[in-house]
Amino acid sequence: MAGPTTARRGEKKSASGPPASPPSRFGRFRFPRLGLRRPGRRGVIIIAVLAVLLGGFGAWALYGSDWIRLERVEATGTDVLTPDEVVAAAAAPMNSPLVSVDTGALERRLRAKLPRIKTVDVSRSWPHTLGLKVTERTPELLLQTDGKFVEVDGEGVRFATVSAALKGVPLLEMTASDSPSLHRFGTDRLLRAAVGVARELPAAVRKDVRKLRVRSYDSVTVELAGGRTVMWGSPEEGAEKAKVLAALLKAARDARHFDISVPSAPAVSGS
Repeated sequence: MAGPTTARRGEKKSASGPPASPPSRFGRFRFPRLGLRRPGRRGVIIIAVLAVLLGGFGAWALYGSDWIRLERVEATGTDVLTPDEVVAAAAAPMNSPLVSVDTGALERRLRAKLPRIKTVDVSRSWPHTLGLKVTERTPELLLQTDGKFVEVDGEGVRFATVSAALKGVPLLEMTASDSPSLHRFGTDRLLRAAVGVARELPAAVRKDVRKLRVRSYDSVTVELAGGRTVMWGSPEEGAEKAKVLAALLKAARDARHFDISVPSAPAVSGS
């Protein structure tokens, strides 16, 4: 007689481990395995030939065909200059492959021929157009010389000579010819100092400015409408001096002379 541990005859011996999951209602469907077959030698040759042909066609389309040639140049962003002046100065190589245009050389040529241009952005507009987006320099001061006026921008660059003074742009008078400051700082540094003062002037005051007089680096005077003068001093502490000047002009409307060379100790006289 078999013991309690003896398996019954005919029963399958159960496997160890967790019970098997019930069969899926989709049966024994197996998803197909996806994969790319490695091309044979013939396929590799065909692909290589096609790549060479496409590359050759692309090079021919860019450089040898008439499809992508420079036919038109457009200039935008001009104010004093005209678009025609900019296009003429650019001297772009018309009818050449658009891709081969040297944009860096074109930018340098424009700035050399037209110093009024501060920056220029050259862009290709496929398939036939070159765009020139320019930014012109803005005059901050005018230097009078030989009956004409030289425009000076915010960087101290003298970029153009005009026959008539521009309205709203103050004159600059340099009287530092015998000053030790001229030998120490040089004309360009003194010019930039004057421009720095002009740019710091309050907007409400700027419309009344008639002249800036530079005797030395530490002696810049601003002449306002109505015979009023402002002793500005050096270009240092420009923002603080501008605030002090704006406050003094409101508080002492009848004053004629303002000294803000030391902004912490301003002085007013001539009222």
